[in-house]
Amino acid sequence: MSNTLTIGIAGGTGSGKTTIAHNIAEVVGSAVVLLDHDAYYRDLSDVSAEDRAKINFDHPDALENELLLEHLLKLKSGQAIEKPVYDFATHMRKAETVQIESAPIVIVEGILPLAIPELRNALDIKIFVDTAADIRLIRRIRRDIEQRGRSFGSIRQQYYETVRPMHLAFVEPSKQYADLIIPEGGENRIAIDLVIKSMQQHLSQLSES
Repeated sequence: MSNTLTIGIAGGTGSGKTTIAHNIAEVVGSAVVLLDHDAYYRDLSDVSAEDRAKINFDHPDALENELLLEHLLKLKSGQAIEKPVYDFATHMRKAETVQIESAPIVIVEGILPLAIPELRNALDIKIFVDTAADIRLIRRIRRDIEQRGRSFGSIRQQYYETVRPMHLAFVEPSKQYADLIIPEGGENRIAIDLVIKSMQQHLSQLSES
C-alpha cells in the first residue's frame, strides 16, 4: 500500500482551487507536491495556429489525461517525474520540463480531475471548490488578460462557445464525486484548515510508522 496521499482539487474556472492548493502547500511545505492539470494540455505543435484557435480546450479530450495518470501513479510509487511545461499563448508545450520528486502528499489541481474516472479513482481525497459563476467569470477575465495576453473579445467568445457549456457538461456534474465541497474558494479558511489538519495527521502517522 502506498504511503503517498493523493488529493484532487477540482472546480470551475476561477473558482479559487489554485489558491487553495498553494495555500495548503505553503503551510505543509516540502511534504506536498502540486500537479496542475493545465500543464498536461496536449502539445499542438503539429497543428496550424488557425486550427489551434478552434480547439475546445475545456473538453477532457484536450488534456493528456493518460500521461497525468501515469505521472500520478509514479509519484505514488516513489518515482520522480518530468512534468510538462505548457505555453498558453501558443498552445504548445515548451521543450523544457520540470522534475518533480515524489512526496508524502500529491495534489492534482484543475477543472476536470474529478470528471475523468481513471484519474478520479487514483485520488484518495476528492475536493470540489464551489464558487458563484459571476465571481468565477470576473476572475477568469482578469487572469486571461493579465497573465495570458488574451483580448476581452476572445475571452468572451471562448466563454460562450466552450467554457460555459463544458462547465455544465463536465465540471459541475463531477461535484457529485467530491468527498468535500468548499464554497467560496480561497476565502473559506475553515475548510482549508480542515484539509491541512488532515494532511498533517497523515504526515504524523507516517513519522510514527
